[in-house]
Amino acid sequence: MRAKFVPTTTHKRDEFSETVSGHLEGAPETKLVLRKLDGVPFWAKPIAGFLARKEVRSLRVVTGITGTPDLIRVDDEGILRSWSDGIPLNLAKPDDSAYYKDAKRILREMRRRNVTHNDLAKPQNWLMAPDGSAAVIDFQLASVHRRKGWLYRTMAYEDLRHLVKQKGRYAKGLLTASERRILKRKSLPTRIWMATGKRLYNGITRGVFNWSDGEGTGNRIAKEGADITADLMANDAVTGVRLSPFALPAKGMGIYAFVETGLDSDATRALIADTRVELIQPVTHLPREDIAELVAMNRLDELEFLLSKEPELRADTQPIVAARLNLTDRRLAGL
Repeated sequence: MRAKFVPTTTHKRDEFSETVSGHLEGAPETKLVLRKLDGVPFWAKPIAGFLARKEVRSLRVVTGITGTPDLIRVDDEGILRSWSDGIPLNLAKPDDSAYYKDAKRILREMRRRNVTHNDLAKPQNWLMAPDGSAAVIDFQLASVHRRKGWLYRTMAYEDLRHLVKQKGRYAKGLLTASERRILKRKSLPTRIWMATGKRLYNGITRGVFNWSDGEGTGNRIAKEGADITADLMANDAVTGVRLSPFALPAKGMGIYAFVETGLDSDATRALIADTRVELIQPVTHLPREDIAELVAMNRLDELEFLLSKEPELRADTQPIVAARLNLTDRRLAGL
């Protein structure tokens, strides 16, 4: 009999899956991740099934590569894999050459197994582990190639180009001459995609599903954030606003507002309708953007890693963490 998966925190939801961290019953010390598929609406099942098959096939091949998830099991509930410890690249912003050297090592080992990731343009799919090494997650769009033909070479090149692009974003001074040339040379399929298919993709994902390219967090903040911030700042008692996305208990993504104010919780909640801002927390000092995102998403393990690197932020951050409002996705065993 298989051990039951015990969920603790929901990290992400969209129409095609739900990503939940937790552990197997009787083994709370081993953190795992479940991509839940049993709650997918009927109309999304064909796409969800296609993505799940791609992910399972890829995970089976990359299992064992240091820095990639290990596939644990697949059943009617979903895809269970090992937890990848670390924080996303857009929050870690590594500027150490050793990180990018290790990231290239992962790509080399994936190439040896004929696997391309195909979604490394998202910095959220790259992690920096506590020891400073690299990790890659989210293999939904990955491909396992039968031959190392033209398509494989093109996709492998794009994986490398996207890594170099991340390096240029966070450690531009470390770029080599060859890497600068890579940044200037997109593959032909990519140029065609950017000119044609990308527009259709954006129209569907942003218009129909209300997504952005920010790891499925939705683009509500992009659409409504400026107006929400302006309305909150119109109150004389408010001196600052920081907006972050978070997973709603039932479905979709909500907006979490950190408001710098002397007002209490009830008075701060009364500043704006909960249909516009689901959670609103008064703070003495606004948290930094990366800290706000981790608190809003209830990702306390990653937050602890960040604070261990920058302990001077801990004193201002601890009261915010203690008063955080996103506890709805934290389902504890026995409660």
